[in-house]
Amino acid sequence: AYLTVSIEPLPPVVVGDAVTLKCNFKTDGKMREIVWYRVTDGGTIKQKIFTFDAMFSTNFSHMENYRKREDLVYQSTVRLPEVRISDNGPYECHVGIYDRATREKVVLASGNIFLNVMAPPTSISVLAADTPAPFSRYQAQNFTLVCVVSGGKPAPLVYFKRDGEPIEATPLPELPAGAGSWAPRNLLHRDLDDTKVPKSLAAEGEVGGGQPPATADPPRGLAAERGAVTETIPETVVSREFPRWVHVAEPIYYFRHTHAPVSDGTVEARATLTWTLNPQIDNEALFSCEVKHPALSMPMQSEVTLVAPKGPKITMTPTRARVGDTVRILVQGFQNEVFPEPLFTWTRVGSRLLDGSTEHDGKELVLERVPAELNGSMYRCTAQNPLGSTDTHTRLIVFENPNIPRGTEDSNGSLTGHCGFRLVLALTLTVILELT
Repeated sequence: AYLTVSIEPLPPVVVGDAVTLKCNFKTDGKMREIVWYRVTDGGTIKQKIFTFDAMFSTNFSHMENYRKREDLVYQSTVRLPEVRISDNGPYECHVGIYDRATREKVVLASGNIFLNVMAPPTSISVLAADTPAPFSRYQAQNFTLVCVVSGGKPAPLVYFKRDGEPIEATPLPELPAGAGSWAPRNLLHRDLDDTKVPKSLAAEGEVGGGQPPATADPPRGLAAERGAVTETIPETVVSREFPRWVHVAEPIYYFRHTHAPVSDGTVEARATLTWTLNPQIDNEALFSCEVKHPALSMPMQSEVTLVAPKGPKITMTPTRARVGDTVRILVQGFQNEVFPEPLFTWTRVGSRLLDGSTEHDGKELVLERVPAELNGSMYRCTAQNPLGSTDTHTRLIVFENPNIPRGTEDSNGSLTGHCGFRLVLALTLTVILELT
């Protein structure tokens, strides 16, 4: 008998689209059945999807998870109402006819097709690498933005803009497979004002990348504080410090784009943009990461504005602290949004903290059982990120506690002296009387 099978190729489809798989055949024999297979594991496994039985003119599904998702439209034509990423891959159509001589079923011909399912990215975000990080007053430092794009198939095209304009960047090679870090090495050169910082601060080598330069001591004549920029916030005093070096060249941007497969068949793409940060011109600069993808009708984007910390809002609880109370001093936020995430450091002006340490990191400072001696003590919260540093001072006022007689608390606010002795003696006598 005569039989030929052919399947027209399909263009890429997007997740959620309806797709029709049509198996074209010609024969002069008697039809027995048409079977669609999905091919997996590199062709080693063929799973039946649908069968058309010509003898009984019926069709049925062979896979539970395909039921109610797919219909055999007309004999050899199968429709997928809503394709998924998992539907991606090769398919085969097998046509069987009866052999005229033996009247036995024989599969004489088959055709195959590849279903390419695309998925648009589901999320995009921009973050700063290696943060929180301190502010460098005396030397320029590298800064890296990382754009993370998830859920796409195939890998999207990612690029950066500054203040709405595309950034021309020097591409860097992709990291080798299995590399543990996405962040680039220190590859940038620094061209600084001779009067501020010695030229020896330049990194050793260009794109080849050497070791990052060592931190230089402040040049003579710059050790004294400049006139601080101050502003008044209720119950606090805020001061800002600016960098003591000056750029004399336009920034040179370096770009790296790489992606890694995810178990669901999509990819996670990461793009990095690295340059020598210049707080004078980069503060309040708008950077955006944009994504182009064949499954998107318009680009996706995520924006961040580089902002130095200014005027952190500090709260103290309880608002009226008494001797023996536990006081919490907390950074609630800023007068404006700050990016990247600041680094917070607490110190006590002119002395150590209550626990004896010189400083404490974090948004909150806890002073347990404050003694009367802390009344009037000043605490400094330093908030800094690579764009700048700001200090906020707040004063602790400690009131008398009527439950603790004056002069009976130690440096930790606990009872001492005759009162404590009398309390211990009374407890001891009570135990003896109960035992006897």
